[in-house]
Amino acid sequence: MTNAKPPVPILRSFDEAAARAFYLDFLGFEIVFEHRFGPGAPLYMSIRMGACELHISEHYGDTGPGGAVRIEIEDVAAYSATLNAKNYKFARTGYQDQEWGWCEMAITDPAKNRIIFCSPLN
Repeated sequence: MTNAKPPVPILRSFDEAAARAFYLDFLGFEIVFEHRFGPGAPLYMSIRMGACELHISEHYGDTGPGGAVRIEIEDVAAYSATLNAKNYKFARTGYQDQEWGWCEMAITDPAKNRIIFCSPLN
């Protein structure tokens, strides 16, 4: 039997500079790799924060805008405070304790993908 690894979501991007500012500068992801088929070709990029890996694609057909992904982290409240201290001009974060036992912070990226950071309340 093959051992499956965690899935790697692919999120759509339309603006490389905005995606870099959001994911790298604001959220704190780091680049794993970048790929283009040639000069001026769309960007395909892998980013990571801890054990979480996402792929960001400008390629038409890889995925559509408006996706959503949940990322479990240790402390949503502390992460929210860290993000708000950066004074990112396109977003301010907040979080909410949910009745289903999670603290959640949802934020939308420049391509309208929703990123939900969450941590268990117990």
